[in-house]
Amino acid sequence: MTYPELYLMIDGQRVAGGGRRTHSVVNPATGETLAALPLADAADLDSALAAAQRGFLRWRDSTPQERAAVLQGAARLMVERQEQLARIATLEQGKTLAEARIEVMMNVGLFNFYAGETFRLYGRALVRPAGQRSTVTKEPVGPVAAFAPWNFPLGNPGRKLGAPIAAGCSVILKAAEETPASALGILQCLLDAGLPGDVAQAVFGVPDEVSRHLLSSPIIRKMSFTGSTSVGKHLAKLAAEDCKRTTMELGGHGPVLIFNDADLNRALDTVVAGKYRNAGQVCVSPTRFIVESGVYERFLTGFVERAEKIVVGDGLVDGSIMGPMANARRLDAMDRLIGDAVEKGARLETGGARIGNAGYFYAPTVLSATPLTAAIMNEEPFGPVALINSFADEAAMIAEANRLPYGLAAYAWTSDTARQRRVARAIEAGMVGINTAMIGGSDSPFGGVKWSGHGAEDGPEGIDACLVTKAIHEG
Repeated sequence: MTYPELYLMIDGQRVAGGGRRTHSVVNPATGETLAALPLADAADLDSALAAAQRGFLRWRDSTPQERAAVLQGAARLMVERQEQLARIATLEQGKTLAEARIEVMMNVGLFNFYAGETFRLYGRALVRPAGQRSTVTKEPVGPVAAFAPWNFPLGNPGRKLGAPIAAGCSVILKAAEETPASALGILQCLLDAGLPGDVAQAVFGVPDEVSRHLLSSPIIRKMSFTGSTSVGKHLAKLAAEDCKRTTMELGGHGPVLIFNDADLNRALDTVVAGKYRNAGQVCVSPTRFIVESGVYERFLTGFVERAEKIVVGDGLVDGSIMGPMANARRLDAMDRLIGDAVEKGARLETGGARIGNAGYFYAPTVLSATPLTAAIMNEEPFGPVALINSFADEAAMIAEANRLPYGLAAYAWTSDTARQRRVARAIEAGMVGINTAMIGGSDSPFGGVKWSGHGAEDGPEGIDACLVTKAIHEG
């Protein structure tokens, strides 16, 4: 398919190149340049801010029916455009078409859920003596600056756009420069469904320039960010200068506890598929496999056998199970982290090398007996590598699960009902999967604790994050 023209979307107008700075968008399966993306300058960002302010004054007074109609209309258009959107995402990010199609439908479910929630932004009336009245209301927080990463090029922009629009806010989306056409495709569905052009903008640029410019403006009243912990801490400091509300979905290092009484075949079939989904470039990816000693060897053998059957190839080609990594930086990170682990004593069970000399392909990798001093045991690898270590008992396994400052997603496999409840309570994470890898849904909050951030997207909590509470007292 032909890759689309790229542009900024400001005040409902497409802003193309015309001599401005550009960023080359690359197909990670081939390393070839797809297109040049125009980058915003200060004047563009000021135009986007002015439009967002006008859009907020308009959209905050929209009715639930108007907001729901836009969200439901966009959902219908995403269904109609599913194949086009999925192919664009695969072209510029690398994931398989099957994964990209699922990502489109995740947005469809989320937008339809938010459409229903627009009618449920309830306040409450307080009990007061006769003649007095006190009410609590929820109001849109104001224009939102939303920063979305490249690993879910359709789903992340959908999350960033859907919640503010449902709440009655305007939004300026700064999606990843690596995957711009996917984000623009989602925004276009909203605009084609009737969203006023000044309610949602899309800008691209030098990330630090864009974030500093937007977050220094008093127009922006909330920031939503998905990305690394290091960048999140930097942006949180910028937002704090103006006391802006923040939702931060940051890095993780997903622990997976495998107990002696687990259904091993079911666990293996689930976690291996989950580990290598999107080449491991998933914030909730199962990564640290904390295995009770009684089943360690069987689990390790079964994991390696399944990993070696993963078919790695161009995401547009039928039969590919895992596509390339999204950019050359991730290849370098894999070499560094895996090399350091082996040097420190880890056993390389399979993988550990780049594949071919075109594109950014990396073999599904398994490391065992990796010492805690290895960087990969403490730093989110964000790639197709599983770390499998043996532990003596439940207490040691929980201690390892909670050892790091991250707390996004965690998983546990056991048939013991009492243990399931103990582990679910003891693990420090925003989301816990017990005998499942399904930890998200349009009606369920998605977010972490500790260095994995604060606040939540999706579910009623996702819209609530874009609302402020007001108490009104009448005498």
